[in-house]
Amino acid sequence: MSKLTKNQKAAAEKFDSHKLYTLSEACEIVKDITFTKFDASVEVSCNLGVDPRKANQMIRGVVTLPNGTGKTVKVLALCTPDKVEEAKAAGADYAGLDEYIDKIKGGWTDIDVIVCTPSVMAKVGALGKILGPRGLMPNPKTGTVTMEIGNAVKEVKGGKIDFKVDKTGIVHTAVGKVSFSAKQIYENAAAVLNEISKLKPQSLKGTYMKSASLCSTMSAGIKIDLKAFLNGAE
Repeated sequence: MSKLTKNQKAAAEKFDSHKLYTLSEACEIVKDITFTKFDASVEVSCNLGVDPRKANQMIRGVVTLPNGTGKTVKVLALCTPDKVEEAKAAGADYAGLDEYIDKIKGGWTDIDVIVCTPSVMAKVGALGKILGPRGLMPNPKTGTVTMEIGNAVKEVKGGKIDFKVDKTGIVHTAVGKVSFSAKQIYENAAAVLNEISKLKPQSLKGTYMKSASLCSTMSAGIKIDLKAFLNGAE
């Protein structure tokens, strides 16, 4: 068995890995047990009692984090010339169509989110094999395919994220940075968990939200008392 590092020992003294903590407690702890020299991301994970292979149990949602993501999001707006200025005015890092489609075909994917108008989806759809695996494909369900291209850009820049359950039934999503205050992390994490709870499939039998945890990029996971949270406890 490998020896614990100095930081791992320090973290182990600050919380019990087998104990359930309220979400607010977990947000305090994650800051205390993160010792990275960089501003680590904080992530919430929620294990759901769904079968992602069934279409009616494929959980996917959108939420705007009250305190933003903590990182600069590079947004590409794929749109016709009449929408380019609207997208740029809203804060898009890149806006256009054919030149960016050619760049993507050439391997360029130095972007975090792509938004587009419905009229260009035929061209964007041809990039599915490139954008799909990277989670960059625009989708009407997440608000990234819309005529309101300016609003879509503003929402993404303002902290709007989308999430979906993976093939093992778990939702993982970042909810901020360790440099955030515990309150800011709490508000963001609570927004995500509340949104997940609203997406429970009507046909599902048994427990929907089985467990949840909070961690930073390099920290251990802190188990969240989901029952207490869903009953209104902070």
